[in-house]
This record gives sequence, C-alpha cells and structure tokens, in this order.
Amino acid sequence: METTVQALAIAVQARVPVLLWGAPGTGKSSVVRQLGAELGLPVETVIASIREPSDFAGLPVVTEGGVRFAPPDWAVRLAEAGRGILFLDEISTAPPAVQAALLRVVLERTVGDLELPAEVALVAAANPPEEAAGGWELSPPLANRFCHLEWRPHARSVAEGFASGWRAVSPRRFDAAEAERALARERAALAGFLTARPDLALEVPARRAGRRAWASPRSWEFGLRLWCAGLTTGVPEVALLLLEGSVGPGAAAEWVTWRREADLPDPEALLAAPERFEVPERGDVLFAVLGAVVTAVAGKLSQERWRAGWRIIAKAAERAPDVAVFPARTLLRAGEGTGWLPEGAGRLLPVLELARPALR
Repeated sequence: METTVQALAIAVQARVPVLLWGAPGTGKSSVVRQLGAELGLPVETVIASIREPSDFAGLPVVTEGGVRFAPPDWAVRLAEAGRGILFLDEISTAPPAVQAALLRVVLERTVGDLELPAEVALVAAANPPEEAAGGWELSPPLANRFCHLEWRPHARSVAEGFASGWRAVSPRRFDAAEAERALARERAALAGFLTARPDLALEVPARRAGRRAWASPRSWEFGLRLWCAGLTTGVPEVALLLLEGSVGPGAAAEWVTWRREADLPDPEALLAAPERFEVPERGDVLFAVLGAVVTAVAGKLSQERWRAGWRIIAKAAERAPDVAVFPARTLLRAGEGTGWLPEGAGRLLPVLELARPALR
C-alpha cells in the first residue's frame, strides 16, 4: 500500500488526474485528506453521486450580455486559494449525465465559466461498480482522463494501525526539473517504440474489456510524464505503477521491456562527438535515437549543435533515409530563420527534399 500512496503523491504533485479504486471503508478519503495536509494543499471534497450536471457544467445565469455559467462555491474557493486538491468522491456512482459533465472538469480544469488554477490537483475515488450502491461503469472517455491506482490495504498494515496507530502519510518529493529533462528524452524513445508497436498507440476498451486504463495518445502523454517523475524518486516500482495506471499493464510492460533492450545512447554524448555515432540496425531504435538528438538540439540551440545534429542525420540517412526524414523536418524547424546550412548539404539533398514541406 505504501507504493500506492507514493504513486498518488507523485500524481498530485505532477497535477495529473488520478483515480483510486477500492472497496468501501478502506480509507481512500482519509489518505487524500492526509496527503493534502502534508503537501500544504486545501482539499475540497465533492460527492459526485449527489450532484447534478449543472454542478460541474455551471448554472446558467441570464445577464445583460447574454448567458454565463456560474461555478459552484467549491470551485470559487479553490480558485481564490490558487492551489489545492479537488477530491471527487464516489465517482463510480455518478450517473452518465454527470460523468459527461465531468469530462471538461477533469481534462480542461474548467467548472462553468471558471478555469481552475494550474496548481489545483484532481483526485477521484471510486468503489468497483459491483461494490457501490447504484454503481455505474465509468465511460471510456472519462476513464481515459485518469491514472488509475488500486487501493488494497494489507491485513498487516490494518492490524498495525489498530495496535499502534495509523501511520502518517509521508509523500516523496520529485525533482520537477530533472523529470522535465527526462520527459524530453523519453518522448523520443516512445516515438521509436510506437513505430515498432503501432497497435499500442491506441487500444480501445472493446479490445480490453474490464480494463480501466487503456492506451491512447493522451494517456501515453500523461503516463510518460508520471513515469519520468516516478523515476526521479529512485523507486522504479512507483514509476511502473503510475505507467500501468495510465496505459494499462500490458502496454506498460512492453514499453519497459523495449526501453531496457534498446539501450539508447545519451544524445549529448552524440552531439559532442557525432563522428562516433554508430547507426543502429533496428529502425525503431534509430528513430528513437534521432528523435532524442533533435530534441536536445532544439532545447539548447546553437549553430555548432545544429550542424552536429545534421552530421548524425546524414550518417543515418545513408542507411535508412526513410527513417531520417521526420527528424530532419524537426531539425529544419529548429533552425528556421537562422540562415544556417547543414554540413554536407549535397549528401543530404534527398532527405532535405522530403523534409522541406515542414517549412512551407
């Protein structure tokens, strides 16, 4: 259960919506309130099952200028505080009309005409439908907006709680700057992975009956963000739990295996010595390497680094010109307006011709 608590804490700090699934009476609400206290965040609890769609979409109010959608008091309090946790309890008992109204709240952080501050985290809790009073399955669009975590207290931790008191929540902090740097690299790696496994870019629920988390471009985006944040804590189990909760256990396991076997080089080392670059045999790995290189160049642009990037692309294009086209487009965009010319432009002419539409 400690791993789940730490995963929840990272999701809250990363401001990624997270949903705790667990049986009634297991302390889901309590741990959210404790976490808010430890992080210094006010918690606004909203019981989804007793709310109307207008409680999330806003109450229509006629004014001289037209109609505005007034937000509820809890949203106003969070906006005035500038930070906090919006805790949507019993979300699996919300009827479909309320779930539909929640879509904009979860993804766009908008309640009525009020946009919640960026420092407001969103946490939900749910009982499995078979254990909830009047429970409903979450709609796929709503489910795909959350990282899903299972809340299963162990018998020993419950026994220890009764014997000596319940353990306080001690959330791990992660290095946000380090996580952002890692995310830039891992996005390029994910692009390579999905070229090898395109079926994992989108796994609709019909193919994964009974799964709450499923792979989509959106869930890969926030799942990768959580994965990188989790790795900065030095606890890989937490990072894996967050990724599984975002894209599903199967897709997460395949990504972790591919990432380990790919053994991608450091893009900064390649830019420092492009002549040492050895073109990988596998196209998916090459795509990931080139993506990491151009991301690194764009993130810290200079003529020297830009030209080093072209030397690497040129070497890759000799073996796999089709793989080099997309990274070449990205590198062209990075250098747009500088007047710089790639080294060995003649050898790169076929790739440049294919990449040129990026500048049109």
